[in-house]
Amino acid sequence: MAYDNLEVKTKKGIVILTINREKALNALNGKTMEELHHFFSISAPKRRTMKGIVITGAGSKAFVAGADIKEFLQLDVEAGATMAKKGQDIFSLIENFSKPVIAAVNGFALGGGCELAMACHMRVASENARFGQPEVNLGIIPGYGGTQRLVRYVGKGKATELMLTGDLLSASEALQWGLVNHVVEAGQELAKAIEIITKISEKAPIAVAQVLHCINAYYDKDVDGYAFEVDAFGRTTGTEDFKEGATAFIERRKANFTGK
Repeated sequence: MAYDNLEVKTKKGIVILTINREKALNALNGKTMEELHHFFSISAPKRRTMKGIVITGAGSKAFVAGADIKEFLQLDVEAGATMAKKGQDIFSLIENFSKPVIAAVNGFALGGGCELAMACHMRVASENARFGQPEVNLGIIPGYGGTQRLVRYVGKGKATELMLTGDLLSASEALQWGLVNHVVEAGQELAKAIEIITKISEKAPIAVAQVLHCINAYYDKDVDGYAFEVDAFGRTTGTEDFKEGATAFIERRKANFTGK
């Protein structure tokens, strides 16, 4: 599938996925969401040698400044609920992807943009990044998981304040509250995200995937996270990578993981 609103490039085995609607501040319209769904459900899983994915926005002003509000004016109760469900499903694909996905936030990450960043496993922010869920200013609420993930990252009190006031967090405040992992100089966010994924790529791929799945299990109300961890641990001990990693540790050499 050829994408109109996504730019897909590969650098050192890492996919750089750019939301490419700079004139619209990379707003998430319906077509962009469809393309994100295709990429994470069909294209990305086929890239078996890929080390990970970095999501960023075109230009320097915005990561994603929100959703396309013009499309919202066409919504009614049923269509609104359908849109929210589709958005949650797409972002769940990102959150549950088996290789690391990092948001390189290069400007405004508002509304759906903040929700997209929070669906990623980690976030690296430019010093000029801004985060927020200001949907109440439009008479609606976050619909792509924002009411749930923001609480997870910054706690109930701060999340309540941000979503009810529509206030924004600066990059430094986002770091203080635990919403982002790193803040870097403007223009260095992509390089930092690539650095992190490169470091992770030296670890055992199956173990990395199981860690991501176990972390997500913690937040799944229908899953016993501890039991999930027991099963995942058992699966890793049956891999060739475990034998290689343990042997390399004993022999004091670097492990050569193969993903088996």
